[in-house]
Amino acid sequence: MEFIKDLLKFMKERKKWWLTPIILLLIFIGVLIVIGGGSAVAPFIYTLF
Repeated sequence: MEFIKDLLKFMKERKKWWLTPIILLLIFIGVLIVIGGGSAVAPFIYTLF
């Protein structure tokens, strides 16, 4: 949780708000990989890529 607080503080102080969509996209892709790794949804997720 400390990392997230530091990241938000960095983005606020340095005015780096353009990083927000990049971080959200990386989180979304990570969640897709975790879900698709060992579930019945995997064949449907793989068709997206």
